[in-house]
Amino acid sequence: MTGTTDRHGQVPTRRTLIGAGLGLGVGLGAAVFTAAGSGVAHAAADGGRATPATHRAQAFLAAAMDAYPDHGTVRLAQSYSDQAGLFSTAFTYDNALAVLAHLAARQADGRERAVVLGDALLYAQQHDPVHGDGRLRQAYNVGPYTFYDGSLQPDGFVRADGSVNVGTQFGFTGTAVGDMAWAGIALSALARRTGERRFLDGAVRIGEWIERNGRTDEPLGGYKFGVNGAGEKLPFTSTEHNTDLVCLFGRLARLTKDGVWLERRDRARDFVRRMWEADGGFFYTGTNDGVVINTSPVPEDTQTWTHLALDSRAHASSLDWAARELAVLDHAERPNSTVPAGQSYEGVTFSSASLLANEDAPIADGQPKPDRNGVWFEGTAHLALALRERQGRGDAARARRLVASIERAQDLLGGGQSVGGRALPARSGVVSASSPLDTGFGFGYYPYRHLGATAWYVMAAARFNPLRV
Repeated sequence: MTGTTDRHGQVPTRRTLIGAGLGLGVGLGAAVFTAAGSGVAHAAADGGRATPATHRAQAFLAAAMDAYPDHGTVRLAQSYSDQAGLFSTAFTYDNALAVLAHLAARQADGRERAVVLGDALLYAQQHDPVHGDGRLRQAYNVGPYTFYDGSLQPDGFVRADGSVNVGTQFGFTGTAVGDMAWAGIALSALARRTGERRFLDGAVRIGEWIERNGRTDEPLGGYKFGVNGAGEKLPFTSTEHNTDLVCLFGRLARLTKDGVWLERRDRARDFVRRMWEADGGFFYTGTNDGVVINTSPVPEDTQTWTHLALDSRAHASSLDWAARELAVLDHAERPNSTVPAGQSYEGVTFSSASLLANEDAPIADGQPKPDRNGVWFEGTAHLALALRERQGRGDAARARRLVASIERAQDLLGGGQSVGGRALPARSGVVSASSPLDTGFGFGYYPYRHLGATAWYVMAAARFNPLRV
């Protein structure tokens, strides 16, 4: 998921601090980051069945959720392996994906875990230390650690006073519309699967918060980015965020039978359609001011999520654009590649700018130099799932190759990593990237096992579309 940018400067996104290191992260305390029902599972000859690889992925999701057993049963899952340097950070977006992945697996244990994570999101909504308006923060701490400056973070997800442990150490205190939308999508999925009213009520509170804080009457319309940690509204409007809202508002209309959500869905959808570049067959990332469309960089998720949410034949070429223009093949002979000799991985990178990254300069202070051909595995799973949804000529075969590349990465990359100081199960969990990659939005991705990438892999393997109303 991406924020917006222009040639004169970047806007921080949900991913800005992921793998970017302390040098970039500290001091952005007011920053906000983006995010992107039940989903629909389809049985098919080329996917949909549980396999040893998906079982290992689910073992990683469970390990990330159970990393701090001494800190209560109300819990979220740690987003990255310890080696990423974000300690026990649990991103709201990643945990929403984990809920959906557990539901995609259609196993009793998975459903139980999805309910626990959903209840934790509701708890965070109801026990924010400052706000009582239904918002969720970008991220939370879920276990103790000693921060880089030597200060102790002693608590789990729930503090002694009952409030949730907001991720202030890295500045993860803002609230983005995309993060909120994905949490609402996860809660609406639980409402449909379980029939429990509390999940629908939480999703409605999220939708109402977005309506109050995101709606804009600017020329390009849609819903704005959200608020920073100080509660100040941010001026940017994201294609990805509004794509998420097409799903969330459509779900709420269906579940509540209240037509007001259809008007809100249409507003978000109209913005997304305005971002369409007909000549090139792709979607732009959004706008910084509500007036001028940003034309560069062009990210992957605005091509694939739009198809998953809109299911529009008129815009289906966005998948071909992503598969063609963002295709990468990573191997040990590439400059700055960290892939072991004899291995190679295919997929897509984060954005058009990733392919132009300066391979002679670090991605950020204290970070390695980028590999232009580093594979972004979360995005590769997006594309695989979208191709399986489209079912065009050659789509099934291409999707199989992409899924096979992700499964090879789960087997062979990120060995010896841990969560909460506990060794991860062998060959479990998908790393964010095959090698360090520069997104073009001011941050990078690295070969650390990741909740979000693993959850998207599970959904792609299960043919489970989380953005289908």
